[in-house]
Amino acid sequence: MPSYEYRCINCKRRFEVYLSYSEYGKQASRCPHCNSENVQRRIGRIRFARTEESRLEDLADPSKLAGLEDDPKAMARMMRDMSAEMGEDAGPEFDEVIDRLEAGQSPEEIDAAIPDLGAGGGIGGDDFE
Repeated sequence: MPSYEYRCINCKRRFEVYLSYSEYGKQASRCPHCNSENVQRRIGRIRFARTEESRLEDLADPSKLAGLEDDPKAMARMMRDMSAEMGEDAGPEFDEVIDRLEAGQSPEEIDAAIPDLGAGGGIGGDDFE
């Protein structure tokens, strides 16, 4: 049974009403807090189901990558977006790099401040030298 979100105009509180599709619009909704019928329907968030491939294609859009090398804050936003799309926790080192980028540090400054970042292999580690 779908839920419908409302806000009471009188007491300003929010509440949900569970109605079947056939019941919706046939009966007045009342605020459970003050019993007022002076309520307003709120439209909830809309969600789209996307494949992993479409999410990654969106992240690789060249227009989103332009100028990243010159803007640490934009790079941090892009990295946060990528992390959120992947749905995986990248760990505390990743979070520290993002925080430093958001503070305006360049990748070179971060590399100098954390020289062992990526040590132990993986991207940026000794495997690629």
